[in-house]
Amino acid sequence: MSANKKSMPTDWIDPDDAPELTDAFFVQADEYIGTKLIARGRPKSSTTKKPITVRYDVDVIAAFRATGKGWQTRMNQALKEWLKTHSLA
Repeated sequence: MSANKKSMPTDWIDPDDAPELTDAFFVQADEYIGTKLIARGRPKSSTTKKPITVRYDVDVIAAFRATGKGWQTRMNQALKEWLKTHSLA
């Protein structure tokens, strides 16, 4: 995300030349309550995930990717199921 990104270009000087505020503008506009910016987007999850680097066999990755969008979530679920039935000790 770029710092100091402006919501609208300000290449006009005279207020009569200001662009019209359309519905599309308000869909993208930031919302404030007082001086507090209201966050947009997906709400924070109650469970957190930790990004790591891990190496898997090519055929394992190919099999999960072949299942389509959400393959990483399904891979995570498969690992969780495995942990329920196996002891790590």
